[in-house]
Amino acid sequence: MIRLDIFSDPICPWCYIGKARLQRALEARPNHPFLIHWHPFQLNPDMPADGMDRRAYLETKFGGKDGAIKAYMPVAQAAEDSGLEINLEAITRTPNTLNAHRLIHWAGLEEKQNAMVDRLFKAYFIEGKDLGDLEVLADLAAEAGMERDVTARLLASDADRDDISARDADARAKGVNSVPTFVISNQHVVPGAQPADLWMRVIDEILEQIDAAPGEAT
Repeated sequence: MIRLDIFSDPICPWCYIGKARLQRALEARPNHPFLIHWHPFQLNPDMPADGMDRRAYLETKFGGKDGAIKAYMPVAQAAEDSGLEINLEAITRTPNTLNAHRLIHWAGLEEKQNAMVDRLFKAYFIEGKDLGDLEVLADLAAEAGMERDVTARLLASDADRDDISARDADARAKGVNSVPTFVISNQHVVPGAQPADLWMRVIDEILEQIDAAPGEAT
């Protein structure tokens, strides 16, 4: 198998779109060689622990309502072009995503990372749920197949908080400055929400290399 590391944030719309495009390619190439691992990258590492009002956040970040609308027009268009549902009007709060990243980490220990990431994206971009709310996160964990009570206890503790923050900082130190960022076999960096066709070409090239040199791919 070929390791595919993905640096992402569950409130990043381009990560939502990028995952959907990658997934379309994986479904078109069911013999793909990727073993996927998700890694933390907070878009807003200095966000207050309880988050902030979504409208205030957007207007502060983009210099007013018009700036926010202009910034999100390409997002809405890309989502539509990708056949994705996205309901930006439903989002009322922008959360601190540290706890969501802890949840993704724990899901990985149970081999449920992709399901957990999918559920977080749906909860935020379609249902408008507050991903900073611990009860919401515990419910989402249960829906992804994790044990709700155990997860709730972990969320209420400081378990892995420092580890997630350290991994985020390490990614930045190594040059990750935007998400999504994909790293293939710890060698090749693919930035941004790339189209499914590009991923299919990448997969085809990797499979050709594997066929040509069996046993040498890592």
